[in-house]
Amino acid sequence: MMWESAATAYVHYLSFMLAFGALAVESQTLKKDISLEDAWRLVIADTIYGLSATTVLITGILRVLYFGKGQDYYLSSPIFYTKVGIFVIVGLLSLYPTFLFISWIKTLRDRQPPSLELSQVQILSWMIRGELIGLVLIPLFATLLARGF
Repeated sequence: MMWESAATAYVHYLSFMLAFGALAVESQTLKKDISLEDAWRLVIADTIYGLSATTVLITGILRVLYFGKGQDYYLSSPIFYTKVGIFVIVGLLSLYPTFLFISWIKTLRDRQPPSLELSQVQILSWMIRGELIGLVLIPLFATLLARGF
C-alpha cells in the first residue's frame, strides 16, 4: 500500500506541474496575429492541460479515498472545500478557451490560422491568467490542509 500511495502522490504532483506548464505555454503563445504553428501549439498545450488536469482530479480522488489521511479528515475541513472550489473555478475558466481552440481544428487542418479579434485575445488572456492564479493558490491550501489548519 505504501508504494501505491507514493506513486499516486507522485503522479498527482507531476500532473499538477504539467497542467501549470501547459497553461504557461498558452499564456505566452496567445496573440492577436497568431501563426498556424502557434495556433497548433495552443491546441496541443490545451490538450495536455486537459489531460493533466483530469489526472490531477483522478489522483486527488484516489488520495482522499484510499491514500491520504482518510475521508473524514478531508471532508471535515473547510480548507479542503476551498481547495476543491478553486479547482472547480479553474476548470470552469478553462471551458471557453478549450472550446475555442477545439473549434480551430478544422481551419488549422486546412492550413489556415484562426482569426482573432483583440477583445477576444484579451478575454482569453485574462481567463488563462485567472487559471494560473488559481493553480498557484491550490498548493497553498494543500499545504495548510496537510498541516492541520
